[in-house]
Amino acid sequence: MLPLTSEERFKWAYVPGDRRGVSWGEMTPTQREAAVELLRQSLSAEGFSKVEAIRNLESVLAEMENGNASRDPKRYWFVFYGNPSEPSQWVWRYEGHHISLTFGNKNGRLISSTPQFLGTNPAEVKMGSLKGQRVLGPQQDLGFQMVESLSAAQQATAILSKDAPSDILTTSARKASIEGDLGLRFHQLTASQKVIFKKLLASHYSVQNIPEQKRRLAAISKEEFNDLTFVWLGPVDRRGKHYYRIQGKSFLVEYDNTQSDGNHVHTVWRDFAGDFGQDVLAEHYVHEHSK
Repeated sequence: MLPLTSEERFKWAYVPGDRRGVSWGEMTPTQREAAVELLRQSLSAEGFSKVEAIRNLESVLAEMENGNASRDPKRYWFVFYGNPSEPSQWVWRYEGHHISLTFGNKNGRLISSTPQFLGTNPAEVKMGSLKGQRVLGPQQDLGFQMVESLSAAQQATAILSKDAPSDILTTSARKASIEGDLGLRFHQLTASQKVIFKKLLASHYSVQNIPEQKRRLAAISKEEFNDLTFVWLGPVDRRGKHYYRIQGKSFLVEYDNTQSDGNHVHTVWRDFAGDFGQDVLAEHYVHEHSK
């Protein structure tokens, strides 16, 4: 437990390495049971399954890297900022390699669930008992379904470059931002393309529990779907390195599959104003005025 005002609250990462807090490896069996229940309550069943599958990919990496001891599913940490037993604001984070989930709470209600980072390496397991597993497969499949559905004219607007960036553009910056207002807008899509777009967006927020999914959708609907944009960078080829993003006035989703010869995925959902439980006033507006 650290003070809510600690600057550590705004420092997050998705690369391997030690974190603040208590890891699975340091817990008693009873504490592990409580930690599992905390994750189950905070995520959807699908989200919990994905997070556990990502954590277990560390064992695959250990085997691929000849027993690298740093690849350990027990090296994921829980840390709390503020006091959860008090009705005021507090924040907690679950983090390790390729997982960073931050939840902000105030007066007994969840007000923020970003930054939300999930990644996979390998994106598709090529060996062993998990061969063929693609933990973040829907995010890739729906991304390609989206870009492949576009006409030549639509692709000319949505595809900004034949080359993909080497990582998500916002990295682990304290404040996320993307310059410009580029890409193909939701209102420029056909009816069938809009269905694919919404499925693609849902593949990224469905990791959260149902109340939080509804809260996010309410915030997006308040902005209007027509203002959302879709951007693609890289070839429209599953064998190539590729990147896409969905952007609104208040949030950003990024997907990047460029490392390890295009078999290493990074995904993130950022809130421009509300990461780390910051945007209390805007959350209040959405909660009170969307009823």
